[in-house]
Amino acid sequence: MAIYGYARVSTTDQDLTIQIEALNKAGCDIIRQEKKSGSTVDGRTELQTILDFMRHGDVLMVTRVDRLARSIADLQDIVRQVRAKGGSLRATDQPIDTSTAAGKAFLDMLGVFAEFETNLRRERQMEGIAKAKAAGVYKGRPASIDMAAVKEMQAAGLGATEIARRLNIGRASVYRIISPAKERSVTAVG
Repeated sequence: MAIYGYARVSTTDQDLTIQIEALNKAGCDIIRQEKKSGSTVDGRTELQTILDFMRHGDVLMVTRVDRLARSIADLQDIVRQVRAKGGSLRATDQPIDTSTAAGKAFLDMLGVFAEFETNLRRERQMEGIAKAKAAGVYKGRPASIDMAAVKEMQAAGLGATEIARRLNIGRASVYRIISPAKERSVTAVG
């Protein structure tokens, strides 16, 4: 039986020291760490490595459930993968142990609250952006593609692939600029 520790922070300027110390104190045999967003499991290679190597009786240990996932769907997928391998999930700072009914129930409740918190944060951010736009303070991200250059190259007879290569942009971006917006007509059936 192995105890795999997993430590995660969202940004590169955040520190993993406290999590790593707690996981060491909890007796983790191996600790994997990464600085990636918890809003998705995509690109979290250290977590995937643990899930790939887990065997029957192994434990995935985190300090808190929000270090593992920020959505119910991702959390449930991770727990399913751990269980399919015959392992369990535990947390050092929360009464989570998926090998018990009470630990599983507590995990599900925390997952709901973590997702709720993420959604509230997203709503507050969107409200702040809308307010800044209304005040004329926020104008959005500056354009990263020179539309005039795309149109000039098209007028010179270059195709989308060559334009994309020369400007180091995606072909889809070129097509969005050179293809006129097509109005769709809705026809009633029947």
